[in-house]
Amino acid sequence: MRPRLTKRNLLLGAGGAVAVLAGGAAYVLSELDGEHADYTAPESQPMLTTRGRLSDAESDTQTVATEGEWSFADADELVLFVHGFDTGPQAARDQTYTLDVGLAEYRSSPVAGYSWESDGEWADAKDVADANAEPLADWLGQWATDDGRPVHLIGYSLGARVVCAAIDELQASGTATSLASVSLLGGAIPSDSVERDGTYGDAIAALDAPVTNFYSGRDRVLGWVYRLSDRTTAVGSVGVDDPAAAPDGYADVDVTDIVADHYSYFEPEEGCLSRVADSLD
Repeated sequence: MRPRLTKRNLLLGAGGAVAVLAGGAAYVLSELDGEHADYTAPESQPMLTTRGRLSDAESDTQTVATEGEWSFADADELVLFVHGFDTGPQAARDQTYTLDVGLAEYRSSPVAGYSWESDGEWADAKDVADANAEPLADWLGQWATDDGRPVHLIGYSLGARVVCAAIDELQASGTATSLASVSLLGGAIPSDSVERDGTYGDAIAALDAPVTNFYSGRDRVLGWVYRLSDRTTAVGSVGVDDPAAAPDGYADVDVTDIVADHYSYFEPEEGCLSRVADSLD
């Protein structure tokens, strides 16, 4: 049985290449041991989930269930947050709530989370991220039909893959949505995938909403481990590979000065949510 490739032993899955650098392995492992801000979500935290309904890429079940209290009739818009790799159900709720707390300082919009089974091995989690494209796209289309209020979609880490794959699915299906913006925070997708000729380039250009990528050069999880494991640079570490090849509607925002590591993008008072909020206007 092969070992489970979680954040901590992802370094070994990358081939252990940093071991040849003096102190490199220990340094990167210390980065992988980082933690998100310590906020605990209330039971009422609104969530969408495909857990137990879309456990792997072979599943045909594409049902998105709701959890918590979806009672924000007075709100003008909705923020939907998609978490990243190696995140269990409670951590998904807590991270969504953390973003809610941080964003509330700048914008009074309800925040819901999209919870998916990312807590497997790295390769499997990427497959499951892709498999969540259709359920998320379907939900966005249904929301536009049933409700119609603008949705600001935020994808963090490997959640950026879920979000971009969903955008791709929306373009392929021609589904209409009320998407008002897409934000990528520390996106764990290749830096060339958002170019015009990249995996998601056509979908980004076709989307009637801006796509903004917030990246940090101090994100060592992406800058070291992702680069070694996937043999490419991450859009969340360096931005689009070739700025001249960026599609219409796409913009990079360098937040290296305020985001110190992979876990700080949406941390209240210390992350880049002030700039995210500015981009939503």
